[in-house]
Amino acid sequence: MKIHEYQARQIFSDNGLPVPPAEVVRTPDEAGAAFKKLATPVCVVKAQVYAGGRGKAGFVKLVHNADEARAAAKFMLGHRMVSPQTGPEGAPVSVLLLAPGVDIAHEYYVGVTVDRARATVTLIASAEGGVEIEEVAKRSPEKVIKEPLHPILGLQPFQARQIAYKLGFKDKLAGEAAKLLMNLAKVLYKTDASLAEINPLVLTRDGQLLAIDAKINFDDSALFRHPDIAALADESQEKPLDVRARKADLNYIALDGTIGCLVNGAGLAMATMDIIKLHGAEPANFLDVGGSVSPEAAVEAFRIILADPKVKGILVNIFGGIAKCDTIAAALVAAGRELGFRIPVVVRLEGTNVQKAREILDEAKGDLPTLIAATDLTDAARRVVAAVA
Repeated sequence: MKIHEYQARQIFSDNGLPVPPAEVVRTPDEAGAAFKKLATPVCVVKAQVYAGGRGKAGFVKLVHNADEARAAAKFMLGHRMVSPQTGPEGAPVSVLLLAPGVDIAHEYYVGVTVDRARATVTLIASAEGGVEIEEVAKRSPEKVIKEPLHPILGLQPFQARQIAYKLGFKDKLAGEAAKLLMNLAKVLYKTDASLAEINPLVLTRDGQLLAIDAKINFDDSALFRHPDIAALADESQEKPLDVRARKADLNYIALDGTIGCLVNGAGLAMATMDIIKLHGAEPANFLDVGGSVSPEAAVEAFRIILADPKVKGILVNIFGGIAKCDTIAAALVAAGRELGFRIPVVVRLEGTNVQKAREILDEAKGDLPTLIAATDLTDAARRVVAAVA
């Protein structure tokens, strides 16, 4: 789960990280009033969206008076932000952050994230902040410091000090930087985050270290332990179908193809997408309804798939175990009668009570002519690809 920058800044501040003051606004007039309240010669107005590339898209602006703040807010709140990370549809903007301008002497990058290659949490730091760390890693990998953390003890003080020295900090600043790194790591562990990042961390000309940007991504599987964090989610920043799937406890990811997939089990779902590609088509989604799918969840899964205008056919691939095949077949028939299958729906069922399930599908052919039973997975893939060709 993602949250907005202003929310991440608050979490950082609550955990001892040096975050400068800022104002959150939702109207142009509030932006003008916030500029006056901050009483600074220059402010930065930043759109709050779940995507990067804000500066290049024109959604981060420096303003020098209340009128400029109002004008910047009017533009941002009145347009969707389009960047490489949002796609052509862009992202809606309903919240802005106004922060005082900072006299920057140097910018750094620091982040703590889950390193899947090393199977541990890793602290990443670079003296080249303010830009995409991925680009720095490609261009100058020697400038990116990576420190794997102990799985139980986390970041140790000696590691934090070593990284501070490697970043070029000395004397008092080295101690402050080490403390900042310790607190950043604590945020990740404390909130069950998968990423806690400051880019840039800045050193001001008067010698202060400030986190002027903040980003935190959370592990969805751990949100049950953090209802306060789960409440921070902004559904307007997510695709509507993703929101519906999450509320129905379905694992759903939209893709670019034309064949919808409804499968129980993540591994089986991956195999289903592979075999669709093998037979010359592209999957429209990954949708894992789980091993104990209920009839209600199956109907909602169909609603979600059918709401995607790109979908021209559906492949249902269910292995009946906990959820028996006849229960799934009955749910499919109920979904077809409720929703009306206007496109081909090819069904491959295998497992417990499969023969009874096939009888249920055969009996439904009269009023559901687009519901097609397949003998096996290869047959199902061929049938659905041919149906949408």
